[in-house]
Amino acid sequence: MEIMLPVSLTSAAMFGLLALWLAVRCGRARLKAKVGHGDGGNPLLARRMRAQLNFVETAPFVLALIVLIELAGRGGMWLHLLSVLFVFARILHGIGMDAEQGGLPRQIGVIVTMLTLLGLSLFAALVGFRVI
Repeated sequence: MEIMLPVSLTSAAMFGLLALWLAVRCGRARLKAKVGHGDGGNPLLARRMRAQLNFVETAPFVLALIVLIELAGRGGMWLHLLSVLFVFARILHGIGMDAEQGGLPRQIGVIVTMLTLLGLSLFAALVGFRVI
């Protein structure tokens, strides 16, 4: 039996490309600062590393929830749009982390990420308890 999970597959692809973009941004800052390990006390590199780590801390949970919701037969265009929204939020967060002070892009990225994780978690729980 073939299982096709189009939302999960495209989400994983987008998340992979975003992880690559964040890694390249760290690498570029690392080369410019001539830092081989850690952040070398370079504030921009430290912020970019933190943006990358923050993505790595949240994306696996978002992806797992997307996969499980889709496997439960509750996926669809809404889930796809939410995945795209999450990617845009993480891009905004990554760009916002370049600023020395927190700004609107970072704030939007954080808020949308948290709401995405909360919404998917609640939805998955409701599906799991057969409430919806």
